[in-house]
Amino acid sequence: MPLKFFLKLYARLIGLTFLILLLCAALFLGVNSVREQFWQERFSAPLLHWIGATSYPEQQYHWLESFYDFRVTPPGDLPFSDVIMERLSYGQVVALETSIGQQVMIQDGQGRVLDLRFRDIYSDVAEATALIARIHLDATPAEGREDAMVQLSGALGVEMVPVQDQSALPDSDVLERVSERGISLYHHPSKDRAHVLLRLEDGTLVDMAMPAQFDPWAWPVIMLLLVVAGSVLALALYLALRDVDSNLRAVESVAIRIARGEMGARVDAGDSRLVSRLAAAFNSMAEHIQRLVGVQREMIHAVSHELRTPVARIRFGVQMIESASSPEALQKQLDGIDGDIQELDELIDEILTYARLEQGGPVFALQETSVSDIVRQVVSEQQMTRPEHSIEADIDEESERWSLSDVEPRYLHRAIQNLVGNAARYAARNVRVHCQFDEDNCRIDVEDDGPGIPEEDWEKVFTAFARLDDSRTRTSGGYGLGLSIVRRILYWHGGQAFVSRSDELGGARFSLVWPRKKPTEHSL
Repeated sequence: MPLKFFLKLYARLIGLTFLILLLCAALFLGVNSVREQFWQERFSAPLLHWIGATSYPEQQYHWLESFYDFRVTPPGDLPFSDVIMERLSYGQVVALETSIGQQVMIQDGQGRVLDLRFRDIYSDVAEATALIARIHLDATPAEGREDAMVQLSGALGVEMVPVQDQSALPDSDVLERVSERGISLYHHPSKDRAHVLLRLEDGTLVDMAMPAQFDPWAWPVIMLLLVVAGSVLALALYLALRDVDSNLRAVESVAIRIARGEMGARVDAGDSRLVSRLAAAFNSMAEHIQRLVGVQREMIHAVSHELRTPVARIRFGVQMIESASSPEALQKQLDGIDGDIQELDELIDEILTYARLEQGGPVFALQETSVSDIVRQVVSEQQMTRPEHSIEADIDEESERWSLSDVEPRYLHRAIQNLVGNAARYAARNVRVHCQFDEDNCRIDVEDDGPGIPEEDWEKVFTAFARLDDSRTRTSGGYGLGLSIVRRILYWHGGQAFVSRSDELGGARFSLVWPRKKPTEHSL
């Protein structure tokens, strides 16, 4: 995977994660601000309803003013908005956030607004409720306290039980505070809500359990955050996959077009990075298929043309056998037929080799082999078959230590043999094979002193069944496949074959260049 693509994808994932966290944080704060206000109003509602139902709460609970800034606002002096007044008129408790704490309000039966201010609404409401409960329990005879506790528990939204078991008492700090103030707020270690311990005038201890505190991480909030995060991820994944699916559909469409015979169809990857490599590989495959189809058509046409001549000569030789008047004439015709059959055999071998290389190449078994030894072997063989020519191997002694290369010896031998044989066929007398090796690459130049090749035909000579006019004609031999085979062999070695002009001999110079060592992950 390209580093640039990885970093870009990684940056997008980081951005998406940050966006989800930001969205969840904003949603968490927004939802909890509404939930907390609703909880504040519901939590303080029993206390406010109890006070609002009292005829003269400012007199009966006069201590509320000093503790919680208790105020009673007459109907004509209400400084609240229409929305708040409408809620108050429905008997609802309204909680407002102020600079000094929470302000909770309720409207009594006379149209007055009763409001209290709490610094910490949970602990302050718990203590105010405990104080009111203690006042009423102290005023209740001992025999009626149990019923009074039941009534107060229902009205004030708490649970009150007398403490009778010594093991149920809290620690000494709570008891000490109760002895000083008469009440003490504490948190039970095994429960998630606060308790208030009351001491009545006769010494009776009453435990009052408050409702649970506000929980910002309630399971509906967690589920909401998970749904939102999952939805954002799903949307991002959908958008990403939609782009990928669109590009894959484009590849599928081009594949269908190629299957219908539109060999020139290609995939346009556009700006997508996810399928650009797939598009490039697909287009490369399509070009390869198109070239193979073209080669197949050319081969069918060329083979039919190449086979026609020797077959015609064989047919003519068979006809001449019937009219042969002497054993010498008969033997001459048989020798001619044998030569034509040999020519057909060589042509078929060239065609099969070229087809095998064009259609994906042979299974190359690369092995570390001395290229200079292969060159010397080819030069020796060609010198024996063409004694009238001077065929020399020019191997640089300093670079020969790098002559060991990962090659397929049989096919590399075939490539060098084709070049040397081709050079000797057109050379006046001299053919030279120059080798140059280094740590990275191998290069072989085959030069001759023949007429050379015009520069405009340098690429044409590597085309299958191609022959040049001038000196390189049918009378010189060959089928126009040798150089095509050479180029394909070099292709499967990861190298190149090209032609130029020899500066020293004046004829053609064919060059083979390929990497000396193959990467371990590259297989042929």
